[in-house]
Amino acid sequence: MTLNAAPSWEFSSEQGRANYERALREYPAQAIVDLAALHDNMRHLVEVCGGAGSGTAVMGVVKADAYGHGLIPAALAALAGGATWLGTAQAREALRLRRAGIGPERCRILTWMYSGPTAPLDDLIANDIDVSVGSLDGIGAVESAARRTGRVARVHVKVDSGFGRNGFTEANFDDALAALASLAREGVVRVVGQWSHLAVADAPDVPEFVASTERQVEHFNAFTARMEAAGLPPEIRHLANTAATLDRPEIHFELTRPGIGLYGYEPDPAMGTPSKYRLRPAMTLQAQLGTVKDVSAAHGISYGRTYLTEEATSTAIVPVGYADGIHRSASGFDVEGARHMDKPGGPVRVMTADGPRLMRVSGRVCMDQFVLDLHGSAARMGVREGDTVVLFGPGRGEAACEPTADDWARAADTISYEIFTCLRNRIPRLYLHARDVLDGEDLGLLDPAALL
Repeated sequence: MTLNAAPSWEFSSEQGRANYERALREYPAQAIVDLAALHDNMRHLVEVCGGAGSGTAVMGVVKADAYGHGLIPAALAALAGGATWLGTAQAREALRLRRAGIGPERCRILTWMYSGPTAPLDDLIANDIDVSVGSLDGIGAVESAARRTGRVARVHVKVDSGFGRNGFTEANFDDALAALASLAREGVVRVVGQWSHLAVADAPDVPEFVASTERQVEHFNAFTARMEAAGLPPEIRHLANTAATLDRPEIHFELTRPGIGLYGYEPDPAMGTPSKYRLRPAMTLQAQLGTVKDVSAAHGISYGRTYLTEEATSTAIVPVGYADGIHRSASGFDVEGARHMDKPGGPVRVMTADGPRLMRVSGRVCMDQFVLDLHGSAARMGVREGDTVVLFGPGRGEAACEPTADDWARAADTISYEIFTCLRNRIPRLYLHARDVLDGEDLGLLDPAALL
């Protein structure tokens, strides 16, 4: 009998159970996404912004395949939770949303990352998708597409308030406003929004960064004044990311853009844990163990012999690796094997006969697998091939043997965003509670084989 470190999943039907069992046969790892968590996180974020009648709308940012959670399911859960906007960086994902059946009568969609000469701007405009402009070349490309399609392009003016990335600077803003004002008078474009990105709003504990955010807000407001003076007052302003949505109500304006908050995480552990903000992580990444075997003391594990067993022990293969998006930087080294470097590897929850234990990646993460030193006899612990282990989920952290994406981020020297978005699509995504939060029409937009 195999042991299971994952929760006892609640299947909506026998078909849901069959879908789960098929996924286990198809691949030795699964990403379980709780659509009820996504729905509830969005509903809470809407409440933080004052609710539906507050004058502040909320965008569900579903870029990068909804941070690895699945574009269409996450978008539908966000809309069910009260979002009235969806945001994608790439044009292709914005078009996928429309083609999936999420029409303009239901929500606005904004997309912002493109190269003007090659972007499918005609398709975006034809599908009533809002487009960001942050360069004079971008304005020209949108103008050409609008004239070709014979439709008015809805644009959001991106300004560089201090991030140093996309957007108009103070120096070239007058040229942009002149071009946009001319096109607006002609009816080629409609200037819908003004927006920008905050650089360090997720660091409230650093006075220098707090001051930097204040300067960005001042610059943003100055850009607004210049738009108004040019006869282009923005209908909608949006500046607040997840951090500012949670902590800076004075800059909620007419729209906020929570990203990582939708998926149940705080932007930075310096802000606290998700529970502090009434957020619930939506994804659990689990895998089924491969080879379990006994090895001697001083046995090298994985490439480079960066990990040597301290004593006779058992090891277990977790059959996912960096080709699946498991960060190689989450490898675990020990003092002797890595020449006096002691670096804990990514945490994994393993069920034993005596209850759950936290194990760590031992040695280097490989392309398709990594190894756990069980620090004891697998036979005595009851650990065997086929057991389900959990890499991360909506847990209480390493101290409770319930690792989170934040824990993996610390092990890999990165952020939770990268832990999610790097997960490759060869790991099946399976969805819990779809029937609890989506109506029948929305359910029809999802792959029935992915519903638990």
